[in-house]
Amino acid sequence: MDPLVIVAKLQKLIRNNLQRVGDTMISGGVDNMEKYQYMLGQARTYQYMLQEISNLLKAKEQKDEKGNVIDLGKGNPKTEKCFGRKVQIRTSRRTIKSR
Repeated sequence: MDPLVIVAKLQKLIRNNLQRVGDTMISGGVDNMEKYQYMLGQARTYQYMLQEISNLLKAKEQKDEKGNVIDLGKGNPKTEKCFGRKVQIRTSRRTIKSR
């Protein structure tokens, strides 16, 4: 099984659990402060886990993307396309000009 499929299923499970905890808290299913604090801790943990998974996936996406590398060392100016426009990169002055 593809690792991303496993991650997506895990995210769905965590979101469902977070929703269940939130629904219970909102609907009045909390009868004492200890239970409220426990459920609040659960909700925060689920949110934290979702954020960490998201951060890990963003790092993977950035590694997988193929993009242009701009060398800012000494050398001749280069002309490349960026967002459909020609961009001249002057590496000796470390400036970027667009046309």
